Amino acid sequence: MTIVDVGTGPPLVLIPGIQGRWEWMKPAVDALSRYSRVITFSLADEPTCGGTFDAGRGFDCYVDQVGEAMDQAGLSSAAICGVSYGGLIAAAFAARHPDRASAVVLVGAVPPSWKPDSRIRFYLRAPRLLSPLFCVASVRLYKEIAAATPGVLQGVAVAVRLGASAVTHMFSPTLMARRVRLTEQLEWLDELKKVHVPVLVVTGEPHLERVVPVHLTREYLEIWPHAQSVTLPNTGHLGLITTPAAFAEPVARFIAAATQWRPDSSGLRTSA
Repeated sequence: MTIVDVGTGPPLVLIPGIQGRWEWMKPAVDALSRYSRVITFSLADEPTCGGTFDAGRGFDCYVDQVGEAMDQAGLSSAAICGVSYGGLIAAAFAARHPDRASAVVLVGAVPPSWKPDSRIRFYLRAPRLLSPLFCVASVRLYKEIAAATPGVLQGVAVAVRLGASAVTHMFSPTLMARRVRLTEQLEWLDELKKVHVPVLVVTGEPHLERVVPVHLTREYLEIWPHAQSVTLPNTGHLGLITTPAAFAEPVARFIAAATQWRPDSSGLRTSA
């Protein structure tokens, strides 16, 4: 499996969203790597991942992939950060492997109760055929981009950069549709309630979040009453890439405190 391993500090595994490509998160990876050792990858069924995906096991393959990436990086434990769809994966991994998850960070995360709305079900009818329409409809995210960037020209520049990244690291409509359908088979709310490690729930502002409504992500605060939360100002769903520095700072502060990380005497990067 191809993994990205950058930075030094407390180890952090970063799981991408439903588009499946780690490259879409590169601004966040770069920002977080100033504070942490960041391990990331594309989802297991992405051709560029080099991992294995068993359709019979479905969603569990993504959960297993987190542990495989940690093994490959030589980590016994790490903070697990999931973005959007990746939040479900992070939550499941923490529930199933509490000894390996030192902390959990959920960013605009999809909760266990999430079900595809009418707009998403429309695209599920013919993912490939309707993908151009899906791309055009993504223009609705520009309001968030504009709020996060001062000035029209800078906002347009950021939008162009994000669009270029999406084209360069193209998503697969078919794989995205399959990932949505896999969530309809998940029934593990009771399993999640067993998680007792430190948790941080990160959202944008409700009026700018156009992908996963903030109230849905905050359901994790009900599942885990001990969880902390932070709202990134002037962002919605894209804060980790439109304002990566502002995203990385509270996440890094939380992880450092939650994991009480320190380098061991041999100089190896470990989690206390």
